[in-house]
Amino acid sequence: MAVAMLPLLESTPPLAEAPHRDLCTDCGVSRSSHASQCGKVCQFIHPRYDALEHQVHGRTREMTTDEAFFGPFRAMYRAALRAPLAGAQWTGITTRVAERLLETGAVDAVLAVASDPADRWRPRPVIVTEASEMAQCRGMKMGYAPLLALLDTCAERGYRRLAVIGVACQVHALRALEAKLGLERLYVIGTPCSDNTTTEHFHHFLSLLTPHPEEVTYLEFLADFRVELRFADGSHRHIPFLQLPIRQLPKDFFPTTCRSCFDYTNSLSDLTVGYMGGEGDQWLLVRTARGEELVALLGDEVVLSAPGSRGDRTGAVRSFVQLLARSVGGLPVRGAPDWARPLIGWAQRRFGPKGLEFARTRVEMKAAEGILTLRHERPHRMKRMIPEFAWRLVAPYGLAPRTGETVQESA
Repeated sequence: MAVAMLPLLESTPPLAEAPHRDLCTDCGVSRSSHASQCGKVCQFIHPRYDALEHQVHGRTREMTTDEAFFGPFRAMYRAALRAPLAGAQWTGITTRVAERLLETGAVDAVLAVASDPADRWRPRPVIVTEASEMAQCRGMKMGYAPLLALLDTCAERGYRRLAVIGVACQVHALRALEAKLGLERLYVIGTPCSDNTTTEHFHHFLSLLTPHPEEVTYLEFLADFRVELRFADGSHRHIPFLQLPIRQLPKDFFPTTCRSCFDYTNSLSDLTVGYMGGEGDQWLLVRTARGEELVALLGDEVVLSAPGSRGDRTGAVRSFVQLLARSVGGLPVRGAPDWARPLIGWAQRRFGPKGLEFARTRVEMKAAEGILTLRHERPHRMKRMIPEFAWRLVAPYGLAPRTGETVQESA
């Protein structure tokens, strides 16, 4: 059910037009008074993974532990709200944390993304000042959301204690700007983001999945190698990853930026709220002392347990890397015949990696995709855009830097 539009959306100021920039996800900095800083804060122009990890966590990730995959953290949990929020993508932990920040007066405002009044799937950045308004921000949207452009409005209104709910490219820029913002307090709630696309492309994708795309109310990639669709009449459908109509999508469906992002798990946030390691529940990575505060705000409302880990990712990742390396760029070639895909999908769900091993699988796949995408489409950017930890993740699969692909070799 669509959430009714409240005055929040009407009060959000119009945003400036975004200038054209190569490899841009429109995080909002280029639309703001900080536009001159794009070259210093953008994840795709001047990525600063190590420096910003030091800034946020006081150290870089430990490469001999799961931090190699997920970034610095203090604790990980499988989590679910005891009373799931209606309309939430999972149980609503992200929404509820933001509500609690506003209810307790810990922040003046939350920067988040709501649905456009004319299109439930189109994201619209908003400034939330009342806990009841967070209901508008539940659920997935697909498209570009210039969230950080609203930092100017927050400054004009005197909001100096903020929470920001964002994806990795937004959080990277936010952390790089943080010292210049003059904030008294900042909480960063990160959500993992694998591949974004335009809202228009997403509507086309839905039309390939169902003859009635206008009836789809929910879409989610699950940790069991399937996509779940829910419909307005209450029905639902599960589609195995291998049976998605990938070959029917345009080559620019996923932009180069998203295919060359090396921070799938949003490692610069205080708290990452995702799904990959949750085995059907949500997955929390508590990264900082402020992240611990955010979880504590939920109290007994949330059920926490240790995440599990089963299976072996090696074969799945190796096959993915081989298929992607053979493709001509863009989306990976699907080699299995149509008749075999249901059987392979069943085997993936039954015997494939689960829990944290599934999360490691996806992170390694994303690292390989990023390296091979840049090698094909932006080879001159590789030495600046690929962090050392990505090379180390893909080394077991035969991917190694060539001459000139790392800063050390090209210096």
